[in-house]
Amino acid sequence: MTTSRRLVGIDLARTLALLGMFAAHLAVQEGDGPGGVSWLFQLVAGRSSALFAVLAGVSIALAAPLSAVRADPRLHRRRLLVRSALIAVIGLVIGLPSSGIAVILTYYGVLFCCALPVLRWQARSLAWLALGWGLLSPVVSLLVRQVLPEPTLMVPSLATLLVAPLQMVLELLVTGYYPVLTWATYLFAGLAVGRWVQARGGADRTVLGGLVLGGAASAALALVASALVLRSQQVRSALLDSVGLDAGSWATLDADRRTGFYGTHPEESAWWLGVWAPHSGSVVDLVHTTGTALLVLGGCLALVRLTPSLPWPILAGAGRATLTLYVAHVLVLSTPLGDTGPLARDTTTGLVLHSVLALTAGALIAASGRRGPLEAFLHEATHGTPARSSSPRS
Repeated sequence: MTTSRRLVGIDLARTLALLGMFAAHLAVQEGDGPGGVSWLFQLVAGRSSALFAVLAGVSIALAAPLSAVRADPRLHRRRLLVRSALIAVIGLVIGLPSSGIAVILTYYGVLFCCALPVLRWQARSLAWLALGWGLLSPVVSLLVRQVLPEPTLMVPSLATLLVAPLQMVLELLVTGYYPVLTWATYLFAGLAVGRWVQARGGADRTVLGGLVLGGAASAALALVASALVLRSQQVRSALLDSVGLDAGSWATLDADRRTGFYGTHPEESAWWLGVWAPHSGSVVDLVHTTGTALLVLGGCLALVRLTPSLPWPILAGAGRATLTLYVAHVLVLSTPLGDTGPLARDTTTGLVLHSVLALTAGALIAASGRRGPLEAFLHEATHGTPARSSSPRS
């Protein structure tokens, strides 16, 4: 697979992640799915943001080839630090107005720093790191959170940085919406995939098959393990006790778990480590969402490869401007348009319009041969050169 086609496949995966996050923000949660939660919300909750994080690792690896990093490690670490800082600052700024969204960018900025000590690692070492981190970090989180203050579930912003800096740091790292402690699993998995692609000279059939089959197997295995755990009445009782519900309230807790938590699961029972729930940070959650991310990425790469005649660069144009489009999405929801009107949350019209506008803007950006405005700004800040379509893209 050529470099340009591979990048378009990654852009397509980013586009799906962006649309999935729009759905998680805007779709009505109640529905006719299991537990009374809508099928659409259950499909995208937790999986879309995890896909973004895995793709971030892939992009970091592809933007900093192993040979180049080993030749000048300081340069690539400096670029990554600058990029991380700028993304975090953008997140702190757009976190100021009330949008009703747990803005992820500041978490991402901190998360990217986890790549600094392993930039020179090869794919196999990174894969083992991702596996070990995914199995152990939830246990560490469970133990550490028992002695930490309760999370306030603040949205990181310049205001929270000034008013409660220590609390904000704790939430960014351990107790918040997207805690770096457990989310580093996604970054390491993405780095491993990026290095694997480089080692193979591109996304060949071996890579595509590994991503699709390995991702599907991991995702399915995690759900099967969770279902087996939840079959036990003893486990259900322990989970109910952990959140202060009586024995007859399983339907309520089941609906809550399908809707998802806020970055971490309750720490009063270790059984939560084996339960699938979006944004819970359990072992099963990390294995399942990493698997689905690899499956989607492999599927997008294969689709672009098998149907080269389709205008994928235009159709997946939103994937090369996800930062710009995400920021615009958050800012729109920070205005009265997010509460009433055709762009409001919890409406089908709002979800459709946000998605169509993003796809249209992405297509126009792709047709112009440029990056999105914020992507171009980050590129120039880290590389010091104007961003053109002919230059390598991360």
